[in-house]
Amino acid sequence: KRDGGPAFPLGSGDIRDPMGMTLRDYFAGQALIFMSRMDFRLFADDGATINTKITASNAYELADAMLAERER
Repeated sequence: KRDGGPAFPLGSGDIRDPMGMTLRDYFAGQALIFMSRMDFRLFADDGATINTKITASNAYELADAMLAERER
């Protein structure tokens, strides 16, 4: 799966150096911040309880859309 590469590259660029989180993970984290400002009932299965699987899936769906738009 395309992940956008490293979000915050570290080190010398040597393959043995840590590269940090992927851009996809960073975008998903930013999507979670966005969703936290929204009405979480949109991401709940019973209208009151947050369904973590749905929320995580939605965050990565948004991240994938951002990566696709970035490549366009």
